[in-house]
Amino acid sequence: MSGPILVVPGLNGSGPDHWQTWMQTLLGADRVDQQDWSQPDIDIWSARVVEDVRARPQAVWLIAHSFGCLASVVAAAQVGGRVAGALLVAPASPDKFGITDRIPSAPLPFPAVLAASRNDPWMKFLSAGNWAERWGARLVDLGDAGHVNVESGHGPWPQGLALFRALQESGAMIDGSLNG
Repeated sequence: MSGPILVVPGLNGSGPDHWQTWMQTLLGADRVDQQDWSQPDIDIWSARVVEDVRARPQAVWLIAHSFGCLASVVAAAQVGGRVAGALLVAPASPDKFGITDRIPSAPLPFPAVLAASRNDPWMKFLSAGNWAERWGARLVDLGDAGHVNVESGHGPWPQGLALFRALQESGAMIDGSLNG
């Protein structure tokens, strides 16, 4: 269950009222900072995730949102062995950015949970289910939760924290080296 935690925000970062900021503070996590939060670039953003993962001496846990999920999955192709697990919340559709062919469609080399909403304007639930299946991630149906951001009423998000804790527990059971 131990190991560093990296929060990977999406487009425009996660402001002070966002659930990612709440979890970052609560868990003592670090944040992957992008040079320009308003310009989602899969190469630049995933390279930053790779850099931050490699800077940690232990395997890291990722808590990603929206375009940050896409950057995390692309980064995993380079540093998957250094990732303990990932909570992927409300991923943005790669179609919206014209990068579908750039997103890996093989199972991730670590445990992952993809939490998706049925009314997310950034990715349809059926598409989220397809990506979860491709990545070997456990799909969690959040119901009608919008984009799971401040605008959809998600500041402090205990359900997300519980999903992350369960992921850490399952990862610790899969790989004994992650215990303590």
